Amino acid sequence: MGKIPPGFRRAASQSPVNTLLKNDVSSPPLQQIPLKTYPNSPKKKPIKNNVSTSNTHTPPISFDSPKLSDAKSLFNSLVSTNKNPPSDPRFYNSILESFSSVSSMQDSIFFLNHMMKKHPPFSPGRSTYHILLVQSCRAPDEPSLLNVQQALNLMTTNGYPPNQVSADIAVRTLCACGREEHAIELIKELSAKNCPPDTYTYNFLVRHLVKNRSLSTVNCFIKDMREGFNIKPDLVTYTIIIDNVCNSKNLREATRLLGVLREEGYKPDCYVYNTIMKGYCMLSQGGEVLGVYKKMQDEGVKPDLVTYNTLIYGLSKSGRVKEAKKYLEVMAEMGHFADAVTYTSLMNGMCREGDALGALALLEKMEMKGCEPNSCTYNTLLHGLCKSRLLDKAIELYGVMKNGDMKLETGSYGTFLRALCRNGRVADAYEVFDYAVESKSLTDVTAYSTLESTLKWLKKAREQGFVISPE
Repeated sequence: MGKIPPGFRRAASQSPVNTLLKNDVSSPPLQQIPLKTYPNSPKKKPIKNNVSTSNTHTPPISFDSPKLSDAKSLFNSLVSTNKNPPSDPRFYNSILESFSSVSSMQDSIFFLNHMMKKHPPFSPGRSTYHILLVQSCRAPDEPSLLNVQQALNLMTTNGYPPNQVSADIAVRTLCACGREEHAIELIKELSAKNCPPDTYTYNFLVRHLVKNRSLSTVNCFIKDMREGFNIKPDLVTYTIIIDNVCNSKNLREATRLLGVLREEGYKPDCYVYNTIMKGYCMLSQGGEVLGVYKKMQDEGVKPDLVTYNTLIYGLSKSGRVKEAKKYLEVMAEMGHFADAVTYTSLMNGMCREGDALGALALLEKMEMKGCEPNSCTYNTLLHGLCKSRLLDKAIELYGVMKNGDMKLETGSYGTFLRALCRNGRVADAYEVFDYAVESKSLTDVTAYSTLESTLKWLKKAREQGFVISPE
C-alpha cells in the first residue's frame, strides 16, 4: 500500500470523522449543516465519455418484411446498382443476419442460396452458416432440435462440419432462450459424433443449469457425460456447483462435494475455500468460517485478501468483533492490507454490538491509513448511529454523504427517517426524502412508501399519547 505522505496525513486529521467524534451541544437543521467543514468528504467522480472505436459491419439493407420475395428484390437492387460490390464476406453475412432476424429458418436458407446465385463472388464460410445455426436455436417454443439439426447438416454438406466453436454458439443461444434440455441433448449428440464440447462450453452449461434447473439435473448431466463420453468435470466445474449450493445455504452438500473433489484428484484452491466460507457467513456461523480458514492453512493453501475479508465479515456478523480485529494485523503480516470491505465489515459488527461511536472512530483510522470509504461504509455507519440513538452524529454524517453525492440505501434511509420522526423532525425527514428521490438512491415508489409508513407510525404514536417533540 506504501507509505502515506505527510500531506495526506495532515489532510486526514481534518477529515469529517474528527468533527463527528466531537461532542456537539446542539444539532443544526439538516439544511444548515456547514458542509464546508468537511474537506475530505467524498466527491463525485467525473464520468468519462467512452466512445467506441470498433468497426462493425452495419447491414446496407434493413429488412422490415419477413417476405422472401421482398428480400430478394432488395438484394438484387443492391447488387445491380453497385458497380463494384464489396468482396468482404462479412458484408454479405451482415445482410443474411439482418434478414434472419425477421424471417423463418427455411426462408433464410432460400435467401442464402439466392445471394450465392445472384452474386457468385460471394462464397459463404463457417461464420455464414453459424448465422443460420443461431437462428435455428433462437425459437423458445421449438419442441425439438429439428431446425438445429438442419443447420448442422447444411454446414456439413457444404464442407463445414460443426466444431467446438459451433457447439459453443449453439449451447449459449439455446440456454439464452431457456432451452436447457435441448442444449443437453445437443451436447450429447455432438459428443457421439466425435465433436465433444471444450471445457469452456461444458462449464458454461453447468453454470447455467445450476442457476435454472435442479441440482439433480446437473448431477445427471455430469454423470451421463462421464459414463457416455468419458468427459469428466474439472476443478472449475466443482467450484461452480459448490458456489451454487453455498448460495442456497446447503453447506452439507458443499462439504460432500469437497470430498468428491479430492477423490477426483483435485486439490481445493483458495477460491473454493472462500466460497465455502461465504456460505457459512450467510448462516452467521463465525466458528465454522474460522474452521475453514484454519483448514486452508493446514492444507497449505495460502489465503488471499478475499479470504481475510470473508473471515472478518463472518466473525463480525456472528458477534465476534474483538476476534475479527485481530486478523487486521494477521492479514497485514501476510501482505494483504485492509480495504473498504474489511473496515465496513468491522463497523457493521461494532454497530450491531451498540458501539457506533467506536465504528465512527474506526472510520477515522481507516481514512488516516489512506483507505477511502465507500457508499456502503457510510450507509452502515448512518444506520448504526440511528440505532444507537445518536441522531446528532447521524445528521452530520448524512451531511457528508449529501455533499459527496452518495446514495442512500433502503435500510439506512428507512432507519434515518424513523429516527428523525421519533425526535419530531418531520420537516427534516421530508428533506431526506427529497434527496433520496433526487439522487435516485431508491425508486420513487420505495422512497415514498417508506416515508408514508413512517408518518403513519408517527401519527399512531401521537394518538397513543407518546411524547414526540423537536430536540
